[in-house]
Amino acid sequence: MSNENWQLYEIFIRSAKGLSHRHVGSVHAADPEMAIEAARDIYTRRNEGVSIWAVPSSAITASDPDAAEELFEPAKSKIYRHPTFYEIPEGVENM
Repeated sequence: MSNENWQLYEIFIRSAKGLSHRHVGSVHAADPEMAIEAARDIYTRRNEGVSIWAVPSSAITASDPDAAEELFEPAKSKIYRHPTFYEIPEGVENM
């Protein structure tokens, strides 16, 4: 398999235990193991990560940004989901 036929992988890194994985970029690789190794070399050079996910780009389905209004409109009518109705008790700094 030549470099021209390598698959594109989206790379997600978890920087510390207990945190979420975060998308950091993409790599081309012949297989998932090679994608993990390439991601390690490119995105964790200073030991920033504890876990790497390599997901084939073709496996990701995304919504259309131009259709965001119709996609998210139903949630706008559920105002009870917004925290504006709750009073924060005195002395609570972070909520």
